[in-house]
Amino acid sequence: MDFNYLADILFPNITEVPEDIEKKYPPRTLPEGAKVTRFAPSPTGFVHFGGLFPSMVAERLAHQSGGVFYLRIEDTDAKREVEGAAQGLIRTLSTYGINFDEGAVLDENGNISDRGAYGPYKQSMRGPIYQVYAKQLVREGKAYPCFTTEEELDELQQINKKEAVKNTNWQEEAEKRKEEMLARRNFTIEEVKEHLESGHPFVVRILANGDPEKKFRFTDLVKGNMEIPENDEDFVLLKSDGIPTYHFAHAVDDHLMGTTHVIRGEEWLPSLAKHVQLFSYLGFKLPKYMHIAQIMRLDENGNKKKLSKRDMGANMDDYTKMGYSPEAVCEYVMTLLNSNYEEWHAQNPDKLYTDFPFNIKKMSVSGCLFDFNKLNDVSKNIVSRMSADEVYEKVTCWARKFDEDFAAELIADADYAKKILSIGRGGKKPRKDIATWADVKPYMGFFYDRFFAMEDEYTNGFDKEDIVKTLTAFLETYDYSDEMNVWFDKIKKIADDMGFASDMKAYKASPESFKGNVADISSFIRVAVTGKQNAPDLYTVMQILGEQRTRARIEKAIRSL
Repeated sequence: MDFNYLADILFPNITEVPEDIEKKYPPRTLPEGAKVTRFAPSPTGFVHFGGLFPSMVAERLAHQSGGVFYLRIEDTDAKREVEGAAQGLIRTLSTYGINFDEGAVLDENGNISDRGAYGPYKQSMRGPIYQVYAKQLVREGKAYPCFTTEEELDELQQINKKEAVKNTNWQEEAEKRKEEMLARRNFTIEEVKEHLESGHPFVVRILANGDPEKKFRFTDLVKGNMEIPENDEDFVLLKSDGIPTYHFAHAVDDHLMGTTHVIRGEEWLPSLAKHVQLFSYLGFKLPKYMHIAQIMRLDENGNKKKLSKRDMGANMDDYTKMGYSPEAVCEYVMTLLNSNYEEWHAQNPDKLYTDFPFNIKKMSVSGCLFDFNKLNDVSKNIVSRMSADEVYEKVTCWARKFDEDFAAELIADADYAKKILSIGRGGKKPRKDIATWADVKPYMGFFYDRFFAMEDEYTNGFDKEDIVKTLTAFLETYDYSDEMNVWFDKIKKIADDMGFASDMKAYKASPESFKGNVADISSFIRVAVTGKQNAPDLYTVMQILGEQRTRARIEKAIRSL
């Protein structure tokens, strides 16, 4: 068969050859060892937590090596594309510090545009480029047209797994379908011309030459040395609308854009043989591959399951709504990505996660377990190191969107709010009450009369009369101008007068000799003033509330008792 003629009648409007395209995408000029990586999502919905993994790895590898990190939008599947999803993913990734050197970006009007010399960075705009390479493969006898609908072709190549379990002859059925598939390779130029003249659509398929009984050796940077069965599937390169499949576009784009390292989820491992064959057919240098382990979660029975789109925490936008600081989420991801991150962080507590020397060899080969408790611990540590001004700005920004009443109070008196947020902040052992911005209102809401409520009861087991006497005695001696030591000495005297131990050593030595201890006396006052047993330093709380509000709350508590 005259493959040159076949290629010309299939692609009459494609006059360029690969050499022409290569001139438009010259090799990058970068330092030795610099890596070129990309994040290449499909705009089919929200950014999944699992998507943050490869994007962070790609960003770290590129920027730690003085290379380039770019964003490519793989929008070749128009049926699955969600309107506005591409813009949304760019905004979400930016929120989490995933910034790109080049690629698809948002202009001032919120529309996607290109930044960089290797675009277009939306695959739907690169159609003619793929057709140049498809035509070349046909010309070399490595690909062929198939004049039938994609649905029919897919039906031929796919085996219904559920039916296969029931059908004892499923292997025989698979062989039959394989023979039908191979038969479609046999056609004449005249038949092709007849189809074209009749306006029949066609797809272009690769002419696979692999033997599934044979395996080739492959080294994955995460999984290590592997043996992969050769590809024997004539998979589709170009669909009937001229748009490429993921496999074909991936190979052409990664070559032209100079990608050195491809970072993706391990679910793509079954496609690896196809990609290796494609790069070989096209004469391209194969990039290095890293297949990252899946994100797992524990179900209600304690079994590990893949983190699905329906699980809480799968959607990256959920973290914004829940009030997690992006820095906390990113640092948590880093603890999952590199086994030595926490050891490094313990030795460098004041450094950002971006200072961490990311190491491919320290990545987990098995699945990483998602854990909200661990995320909260990481987040509390990060928030505890922030200044009161920084916390105020961040929580106010969050509250404007998700708690307008709280935002109004914060904005009404910023200095007052910052005084509250300054409690226990700084020093070697700062308070760690806040994991999310949603935690701030429960933590400090009692400082505002509109949010004040008696959340906790007074310490169980104590007589109400003793509680009333304690609160009354405190009001009789309370002086807002007292220093902390004087203030506490008065509380200790109340304890002694009430038959409670003011000395904790004495109480521990003979607890049966006392009604309780000075901590119990303090808790009576604390609940009256804050409405809860667990609250920041009581003296500081009263100093911020002021004498009038403090007295009013204690008086109200006495009346209620």
